[in-house]
Amino acid sequence: MSLATAGGSVTDRTSAAIAEVLSGRRKGGTLLFMGPAVIASIAYMDPGNFATNIQAGAHYGYALLWVVVAANLVAMLFQSLSAKLGIVTGRNLAELCRSQLPRPLVWVMWVVSEVAAMATDLAEFLGGAIGLSLLFGLPLLAGMGVTAIVTYGLLMFERHGFRPMELIIGGLVGLIGLCYLAELFIAPVDWGAAALGAVTPQMPDGAALMIAVGIIGATVMPHALYLHSGLTQSRTTPENAAQRRLLVRFSNREVVLALSVAGLVNMAMVIMAASAFHLGYSNVSEIETAYHTLTPLLGAGAAGIFLVSLIASGVSSSVVGTMAGQMIMQGFVGFRIPIFVRRLVTMVPAFVVVAIGVNTTYALVLSQVVLSIALPVPMIALVLFTCRRDLMGEFANSMLTNVLAIGGSVLVLGLNAVLLLQTFGVEIAG
Repeated sequence: MSLATAGGSVTDRTSAAIAEVLSGRRKGGTLLFMGPAVIASIAYMDPGNFATNIQAGAHYGYALLWVVVAANLVAMLFQSLSAKLGIVTGRNLAELCRSQLPRPLVWVMWVVSEVAAMATDLAEFLGGAIGLSLLFGLPLLAGMGVTAIVTYGLLMFERHGFRPMELIIGGLVGLIGLCYLAELFIAPVDWGAAALGAVTPQMPDGAALMIAVGIIGATVMPHALYLHSGLTQSRTTPENAAQRRLLVRFSNREVVLALSVAGLVNMAMVIMAASAFHLGYSNVSEIETAYHTLTPLLGAGAAGIFLVSLIASGVSSSVVGTMAGQMIMQGFVGFRIPIFVRRLVTMVPAFVVVAIGVNTTYALVLSQVVLSIALPVPMIALVLFTCRRDLMGEFANSMLTNVLAIGGSVLVLGLNAVLLLQTFGVEIAG
């Protein structure tokens, strides 16, 4: 059936209903405003999360759950700022960087952002390919090819407007969430230890630091910060400050809800790995090993559910990554390229990694560390822009918001600095 009906397309009907709510002619309508944060939230459940969360749970049990909680709280703050920026200014973060910052700095930021996009694609393609390879017995390269084809097919729905894509991604988010809900009923969880790990900051050893930084890189994603501002900038056009306030209010609710779901999924990943692997199988560090170990431990059903969630994650996050990449390129340098060209360029490194035989899970974890190191670029820009009254007017950040945002940025910068110093020290010692 066509997406267009007698009443107009899905997007047209949604836009008309949103306009009625904003004008006061219609009450409620919370679901109408759901979409941008749901799409952004898939970046918080991509295959890189699987890799880092499996390692965190298998190696350290429930001890690093607090890192997931802290990272998710930081993510909520920055995604809400990104959404607000798009709603209030009508421009996305990359566009504002190009118009407000010195040109040499803009070029540097663009390069860093493109590197981050390639690291994102590496994680997404590898995750989808690993899942297909294990579930259907496909060679890894063939699995990557299937992931690329499915991703391109889903991206074609974007031409029908924003709503079909929001519904597709929302469905895949729901599938991932249901898979991990089922896993928690199957795994023998120590809920008391899990609750304690979620609220007790600790860093068991130096190796845990790299996994912690990887968790942050996999949770607070650079491309999601750029993307969210673009998704809200043109979804609907507010006519006055009152409508902008209403949009920001709906947006904040959606961010809390969507990222709460993403956070719970990430916690479920760590809890499942801790419950299944930490006692007796703490050396499990690869997705493939996790799958093969789950089968005798928790049964074929648990292992199959794990793979379904991994494939859904790889495909959906690959779609969202391509959308973000287009937005970053258009914002920073002012031009678009065909989607299939964009898809081809950013997935080449992933194919190269597989072709030369690099350990896939290790590549996934390293990709998340790269993302964490790139993360301060959009974080700092976002704080600078949203605190400016000349850009944001009455919607400029409050003092408390600025303090929390600066604190979050300092936390990420600090962890990155410690990681780099640790890496430098290891090299010197060797």
